[in-house]
Amino acid sequence: MSPARAGLLTRLVQPVIARLVQPVIDRQVRRALSTAETDASFAIGSRAGDTLSDRYPYDREEIQRQALEAWRVNPLARRIVGLTSQYVVGGGVSISCPHPATAAFLRTFWEHPLNRLPVRVYEWCDELTRSGNLFILLTTDASGMSYARAIPAAQVRRILSRPNDLDQETAFEMQPNWAEGEPVAWQVYDPREEQRTSEGTFRPVMLHYAINRPVGAQWGESDLAPALRWLSRYAAWLEDRARLNRFRTAFLYIVRARFTSEAERRARQSSLNAAPPSPGSILVTDENETWDALHPRLESDDAGQDGLALKKMLAAGAGIPMHFLAEPEGSTRTTAEAAGGPTYRHFEQRQRFFLWLLSDLLRAVVNRRSAVDGRISRRAEVALTGADISARDNVSLSMAANNISAVLRGVRDRGLIDDAEFLRLIYRFCGESVDVEEMLARGKTAGSREPSKGVKTAAQPVKVDPETGEEKTGGVNG
Repeated sequence: MSPARAGLLTRLVQPVIARLVQPVIDRQVRRALSTAETDASFAIGSRAGDTLSDRYPYDREEIQRQALEAWRVNPLARRIVGLTSQYVVGGGVSISCPHPATAAFLRTFWEHPLNRLPVRVYEWCDELTRSGNLFILLTTDASGMSYARAIPAAQVRRILSRPNDLDQETAFEMQPNWAEGEPVAWQVYDPREEQRTSEGTFRPVMLHYAINRPVGAQWGESDLAPALRWLSRYAAWLEDRARLNRFRTAFLYIVRARFTSEAERRARQSSLNAAPPSPGSILVTDENETWDALHPRLESDDAGQDGLALKKMLAAGAGIPMHFLAEPEGSTRTTAEAAGGPTYRHFEQRQRFFLWLLSDLLRAVVNRRSAVDGRISRRAEVALTGADISARDNVSLSMAANNISAVLRGVRDRGLIDDAEFLRLIYRFCGESVDVEEMLARGKTAGSREPSKGVKTAAQPVKVDPETGEEKTGGVNG
């Protein structure tokens, strides 16, 4: 076909193809734009499970495996994870709810033999610290009682989310089970899509919580992730030092003598090997035989500094001071007290997240129970309280509030500040963050009380060290 005929055919066919194909293309484009505009999009164009902020699946699974192995065999890793749970959970978590029926149900759920949350919260905190992710499978029977099970993060293969928003998770695909065949995918909990089955039960759902998660990522990371390499190096260094110290006291005897033949030398060596001299024994020789001891000379004067440098790297990666890892480092108590400040702030942030995690779980449990039991209120306020991170902070805060209250009372009496500012400053020095307007409204509802007569409160009855929180010797004047 000549070029002229080909060009003429193209000009004749193109309009026909455009009229047939262009409407299909336009419909596809409009459908895509409509989806992006109606699904609360925040990351338009991103695909579920394919983000630049997440690690590759193999790297993520390898880090989770190494973190679990380090927690099992490395004492420092076990200590770091245990410290976090001891401070975050501490003496336990208390639940309060003003609605009587809802509060009774929450206590039943919390202490149910198949839940045992007073004990499981420690395991959950360990898993959250160790893997950076906490997957909770929630199942509910026909009576509305829910049962929570933590699923290891290593068993989750993929997190599915909406095409245009990674934060809106939809399902969790588990690792394939070769005995059962196809992998299982658990749907995410969504209160707007709750449907009961024909048997009156609810479908199992999964909740996901993550820490150390970069913006735009789906997976969290372990607290041990930046310290895994240094944990391995410190363990190898310590093993080498232990091996060298074992052979430090080893020695060999060298016997020098003038032998007439090789057979005589071998005979003398055989006799000594048959009955070697024991420590503390006396050897008597003549001038023809000389005894010397050969032992290794290990120059290890700087070995302690090397180990301390490795341990400092571990402490920096874990965010805890050296004395938390049985390394005093300094001889003064003030240095150790000052080093704990940033660590306590870290534990406070983690505790705040963990309490929110539990409250979110309890909210899902209450929602499912309310669909069966009309006495349960979905709108009932559920508050969770954790243990104090540091009792010494409470002593310092109480001293500050006690000392500032008299000053603020005088300022308020002079009309320089109002009640709202007075209450805000009081709670500020107590270290608490409250809604001032709500507190004032509750105070007006409770009514005023007459102050007790004849009772005077000292500004500071005893001298207390603000750094340590302990009472100083000598009383007020001492």
